[in-house]
Amino acid sequence: MQKQLQRACMLLFLYFSFSAAQAQSVNSSKFGKGLQFVAADSSFSFKMSTRFQLLYAGNADEGSSQWNDGFQVRRARLKFEGFAYNPALTYKIELGLSNRDIGGEPLKQQSFASNIVLDAVARWQATPHLSVWVGQTKLPGNRERVVSSQKMQFVDRSLLNSRFNLDRDMGVQLHHEHEVGTVVLREIGSVAMGEGRNITSNNTGGYNYTARFEVLPFGEFEGEGDYVGSDLVREQTPKLSLAASYNYNDGAIREQGQLGDFLSAPRDLQTVFIDGMFKYRGFSSMAEYATSKAYDGPVVSRNADGSVNEAFVTGQAFNVQAGYLLKTNWEVAGRYTSYNPAAATMRSSEKQYTLGLSKYIVGHSLKVQSDLTLTDVPAEDNNYQFRLQLELAL
Repeated sequence: MQKQLQRACMLLFLYFSFSAAQAQSVNSSKFGKGLQFVAADSSFSFKMSTRFQLLYAGNADEGSSQWNDGFQVRRARLKFEGFAYNPALTYKIELGLSNRDIGGEPLKQQSFASNIVLDAVARWQATPHLSVWVGQTKLPGNRERVVSSQKMQFVDRSLLNSRFNLDRDMGVQLHHEHEVGTVVLREIGSVAMGEGRNITSNNTGGYNYTARFEVLPFGEFEGEGDYVGSDLVREQTPKLSLAASYNYNDGAIREQGQLGDFLSAPRDLQTVFIDGMFKYRGFSSMAEYATSKAYDGPVVSRNADGSVNEAFVTGQAFNVQAGYLLKTNWEVAGRYTSYNPAAATMRSSEKQYTLGLSKYIVGHSLKVQSDLTLTDVPAEDNNYQFRLQLELAL
């Protein structure tokens, strides 16, 4: 089934490529920007792009002579976007084709089907300052998760993100932006189903509510740089974005709300994020704090010996990273992340120290990134990991 769906996606991609090339004229094509077409009567536009990441990763425990490594296609994506009927109504469809994109065993809550659809969202610009989003897309949670996996400063996101990010869900979002003098303010609200992407079963528990507030005291970043890793545009004046998000998942049934295993009993789950981004003349820095708790406790069930059998992922995490982009488009960056789970879950705390080196050939569309990470877990040997990744986006 998975292979059949992958073949269908590829045939769809080739069909649109051929049809668009025959029936339309190319208005704008540039490396990293995809193929863009507009209907003769301007009733719709269609942009098609693809990208992939080729990853080498190896690791070893301290004091061990054994090096475990491998190559893989980390991500492989197809993306379609544009406007329909009116430029105020835009759409985005993104498909994940690699095994890591699809991920895990088929679940009955997803009709035992491959988890290919990442985004399928329609966005209506109701007023110059207010837009309404309907469909499946990323929730307005922590900044690092909303930053595209194409535009990251390191090979991949941090430990904070892997433990607490809200990921994608199906629902409705309101996005509002306005200015007070030179200060930009943004408010985002979301109501979603609460179980994550591509769920076909009935909703469990209540809904998932998210609110996010952002303030940009020095005005907007160039090229939406507050959601792009590294300062590739070399901001000529200091730019800062500060934000906070609150998420309440009423009757969450998965370990991490929208992600993880389905558990045998629901809990109300609350998560708070505080984050910021700063950029100036090639220097960039991002920091995030996350805290999550489950009402009535995170542990759902225990084994006969008293050990934890099922538990929600709760606790706290902190991540800070910074980098400097040289004029040769080489960047050196560092990252520190700490994760402290709730004591009741009996999970281990972790600290990670990461040093990254990247070469941006054509921005984030063609780049080579590498990083070296030390993971410190109490009462265990330190682990060292090296990663090298090529990103190619058309």
